[in-house]
Amino acid sequence: MNAPNLPSPTGGGAGGEGNRLTEESATTPSPLAPLPKGEGENGLVWLWLSALVIVLDQLTKLLVIDHLALYEAIPLTGFFNLVRAHNTGAAFSLLADQPGWQRLFFLAVGLIASGIIFHLLRKTQGRPLFSGSLALILGGALGNVIDRIAHGYVVDFLDFYLGTWHWPAFNVADSAITVGAVLLVVDSLHKPR
Repeated sequence: MNAPNLPSPTGGGAGGEGNRLTEESATTPSPLAPLPKGEGENGLVWLWLSALVIVLDQLTKLLVIDHLALYEAIPLTGFFNLVRAHNTGAAFSLLADQPGWQRLFFLAVGLIASGIIFHLLRKTQGRPLFSGSLALILGGALGNVIDRIAHGYVVDFLDFYLGTWHWPAFNVADSAITVGAVLLVVDSLHKPR
């Protein structure tokens, strides 16, 4: 029985041919070789951040529901109140004055967006800012979806104002979505071309 003509570990082959490495093969990692830390992790490792946003969002909303009556406000500074508001619309009360169709619409949008974001996290590798941004958006979207399922509206409680002008009340989930979106823009500006 003849031995196969394989290169030896020292470079000499059974047939006298050396193990010739090309420049490309010397710099291309083997598919089985471990990647440097962080480069091989997909974005799903950032789901802890989504979970943290959901927990913080739901806990703060429960505190507001337990301690404040609807539209009750607690002034904390000359520009910020804690207030209990119910939002049937989108972020910052967009479409809140509609007759009710928006509840199912925003619930569907939140669930579809969450599915797309989960897919993107699963496919993304080695981009921590991008993955962290998506995780913040996912946590915020699911935090508000939970409210829509449980209550039919989103509980908002952060009320910033200047004089008599009030920014629409928002919550931890809305904040996570906004920060995540800003970080996505930052990531896109620093993305290698």
